[in-house]
Amino acid sequence: MTPRLKDLYNKQIQVDLQKQFGMKNLLMVPKIQKVVVNMGLGIDGNDNKILKSCEDDLSKLSGQKPVITKFKKSISNFKTRKNSNAGLKVTLRKDKMYEFIDRLVNIALPRIKDFRGLSLKGFDKFGNYSFGVKEHIIFPEVNFDKVDKIRGLDISIIILSMSKDHSLELLKKFNFPFKSERSN
Repeated sequence: MTPRLKDLYNKQIQVDLQKQFGMKNLLMVPKIQKVVVNMGLGIDGNDNKILKSCEDDLSKLSGQKPVITKFKKSISNFKTRKNSNAGLKVTLRKDKMYEFIDRLVNIALPRIKDFRGLSLKGFDKFGNYSFGVKEHIIFPEVNFDKVDKIRGLDISIIILSMSKDHSLELLKKFNFPFKSERSN
């Protein structure tokens, strides 16, 4: 069974964006390539119990097993050693990516306390969008009682597009809650 957002993209969003931007070909329309979810652990990365707990939480909310990232060099001020554990990372593609975006936009983001919308400053020069979430417990898959410490997540959405404006319109079609632009 194909995810709801993937069907919506293929049947409606692609055609709407093609008409909106006057593109000649459907392959020119912006498309989400992958979603990368990153959880930094810092000093806690050396503790195997905490690492296993975070790995379980990230695998529950993403639907696949995370990869343990390592520090590339030692920095004494940050108390890091080369090849010690830095955090966890998951790269989502295809159906799991659309399912994660659906849960993120419709379930997780509305559960954030005092949420006023995502910033428009998260776009890079290629049209990719990145933002951070301060609490990983906003996802319903994570059991609140078994969490020892609330951790943050970095979510990067890699988009194949020609400009930032095209990427922004694509994410708006997927119902991402962006802050409204104020003119004062």
